[in-house]
Amino acid sequence: MASPLRFRRSTERWDDDRITTELYSHLDSNLGARSTTPHYVEPNGFEARRFEMDNGDVALFVWNDDLAYWLGNTETPPALWRTNKHTFDEVPYPIARWSQRELLADLAVESPWLAEYDYLSWFFLPVFFSKDGRETSRAFFRKYAAGFPDATRDEALSFYERFLSTGALDDYRYTMASKLGTSEYFDENRMSSTMSEFTVAKVLTDAGYDVEPEIEVTTGHSLDFRADPRDGDQSSLVEVTRPRPPTRRAADTPVAAVRETAETKTNGQLSEHGGGAVLFVDCTGFRDDEWAAVVGEQPGVRHRPAVVFRARPSGHIEAYEKGSVPLSLNRALEWV
Repeated sequence: MASPLRFRRSTERWDDDRITTELYSHLDSNLGARSTTPHYVEPNGFEARRFEMDNGDVALFVWNDDLAYWLGNTETPPALWRTNKHTFDEVPYPIARWSQRELLADLAVESPWLAEYDYLSWFFLPVFFSKDGRETSRAFFRKYAAGFPDATRDEALSFYERFLSTGALDDYRYTMASKLGTSEYFDENRMSSTMSEFTVAKVLTDAGYDVEPEIEVTTGHSLDFRADPRDGDQSSLVEVTRPRPPTRRAADTPVAAVRETAETKTNGQLSEHGGGAVLFVDCTGFRDDEWAAVVGEQPGVRHRPAVVFRARPSGHIEAYEKGSVPLSLNRALEWV
């Protein structure tokens, strides 16, 4: 699986002749390439080139007398193999801003249905333009409503656009966006489970907590989040799991689906951690009747404390709890 889109930083000297010989000629001979003018004026003090390949790949190269940056979802020319990789946050802001404007302009043309969701487009840009995952990641939002059943694409995208635009996860953009996956093989279940983490982050943020993802614990595992109260009180660790709807698994009832999925999580990662984490069980993939069956019985999930919930694209979230949940969530959801 290729990684999310990152820059390569070169400290060697570059000029037009070397760029043509070592970058453009390599791309053209292997893939068929055009060297074009970028959409936007290059950052002050830099020159820039844009390469468009016959297979739809794109690459940007920006340089001055001291250093250069390469960004592309295509094969890397050998002249740049030994360079280090950097995220958008790790390069100078003018370089990051210019390159993201270039790619967002491409995204608006290639996937115009994303155009009105500025923040979501920006947040997932490293995945939407990854070498292998650009088709699968976009297809997940376009065809599968980000894992919401019985919802339109626009309803689902609006739900996540509203949350992401709060900036709550900006500092963890690569960590969270990467979870969507950069594989060319489409996996709706894995991608839906990733969006459950975004939904739980929204619940915690709406409830008044600051969240930090991927918290390493003493067992060598990482739990999904630490939720820090803004009043400085005790923080809580959070793990998220998402049952597959009963129509897509061997479990033939919604209640069995919840119990079996939660059991897998509690018998593994949470049992080794030794307790203390809050387990969030996301039933967002369940239809109305399936969720109603779960609410009617409110089954245990073999772990306490736990929150079993279901979100809708409108922002309405219903839940029930098992055990003493050390989080105040009343502002973010409705207990049923």
